[in-house]
Amino acid sequence: MTRIADLHEKWSRDPEYRAAYDRIGPEFELARSLVEARTRAGFTQAELAKRMKTTQSVVARLESGRMYPSTRTLERVALATGTRLRISFDPT
Repeated sequence: MTRIADLHEKWSRDPEYRAAYDRIGPEFELARSLVEARTRAGFTQAELAKRMKTTQSVVARLESGRMYPSTRTLERVALATGTRLRISFDPT
């Protein structure tokens, strides 16, 4: 069976694939960070939602990358998970 990482490595040799992947990379990184903050805090999506005073479906959308959260929403996640929100711009 082919692993997804192997496929990604193969496809990354294609400039069009690489460009498309690079465009959505920040969305994946944000989604990964949200899941990581929640799981490190030991919460289910429903538990995090309750602490944020929202619904589990909102947390699921945040974690899927299908939603562009405001800074305020990200601050609510940080407060609920006991983490610090840090936004940065790194040189390319």
